[in-house]
Amino acid sequence: MRQRFFFITRLITILGCTLTIAATSVQAQEIINKGGVTGVKVTPTNKQNVDFITARVRALPKAPMSVSAQTGQDLIQNLVNQFQSSVQTSGEVDAGETAGFEGDGTADPVELGMPLSPLDAQEGLEFQSQQFGLSTHPFSTARADLTSGPTKVPTPTNTTYPYRATGKLFFTIGSDTFVCSGSLIKRGLVVTAAHCVTDYGTKKLFANFRFVPGYRQGQAPYRVWAASRVWIPTGYFNGAATQCAPTVPGVVCKDDIAVIELAPQTNPTYPGTSTGWYGYRWNQWGFTSAGLTQVTQLGYPVALDGGLLMQRTDSQGFVASATLMSNTIIGTRMTGGSSGGPWLNNFGIQPVGTGTGTSATPNIVVGVTSWGYTDAALK
Repeated sequence: MRQRFFFITRLITILGCTLTIAATSVQAQEIINKGGVTGVKVTPTNKQNVDFITARVRALPKAPMSVSAQTGQDLIQNLVNQFQSSVQTSGEVDAGETAGFEGDGTADPVELGMPLSPLDAQEGLEFQSQQFGLSTHPFSTARADLTSGPTKVPTPTNTTYPYRATGKLFFTIGSDTFVCSGSLIKRGLVVTAAHCVTDYGTKKLFANFRFVPGYRQGQAPYRVWAASRVWIPTGYFNGAATQCAPTVPGVVCKDDIAVIELAPQTNPTYPGTSTGWYGYRWNQWGFTSAGLTQVTQLGYPVALDGGLLMQRTDSQGFVASATLMSNTIIGTRMTGGSSGGPWLNNFGIQPVGTGTGTSATPNIVVGVTSWGYTDAALK
């Protein structure tokens, strides 16, 4: 299976906004319009509204086509041109890069509970896995955990940087709880997919967002964090047809991305103090002149280990044609539940060099998991 991602292009602060109150069937939404981005204030809710144990997978949107080859070197267009956050650090406006931070690693675990019954056989199985080497995408998908000794005892990585900046995102749609993935790009900012916070064009958020960095087997090693505001590209929020491929509206889009501001707590104020966070870059950084890049994808697909363990994919990616909104495609085994998980360049801990030259900035988010397809031409 292949999936796509898009760049986080310019997360910048602008001045001026319009404020409206939109009534919904549940509650009023305080909406801030900032040109290309819409911010929606989230009303605090009780954690008991979220079912961490029997949460269902938020299905990964499926495109009913295959991508045979790259047809051009189309540049990915700017997706998020304006953004303001109460927790954004000043002095980073219009920068070409912002680096991550590894955090102090201080844990404050919370037990969320394990599922009481096996995973539904259909959950997260919206795509078929295909044999390695049959596509044009060399890739590998495996647990983020390591093993040691002759008995292969698992060595968790969810409390080590850079893995711990990735987490599981819980939210409710009606009375049901669903899951996606997400990652920290600032001390209190989570980047995920827009389809993990709203349905395309409905102008209404889901509810009860909870981010669990470093989630593993029913445990939250760095607490559970609620949302205070969600930022979504206005085109996705309103359902602008020009932002998506006409054959698959709301699936293959330029702007399936969202940023969640987390509500502050006490000591630490935000999770990134403990977990650290990833950097991000924009304006087509990370690609060769042929439109190629190497991506590390992290997430919690429910079809692999029941979504209880973080998974990692390393893949070559390429920019597809403008008919697919210049999305970038990789090969992966991840399916539903991995939506919104980070795609990173230069993932890992940098070695100390003794020669000449410089090292690239590590752990840079360049996109998130958005949609997938199975190539029917491959057998």
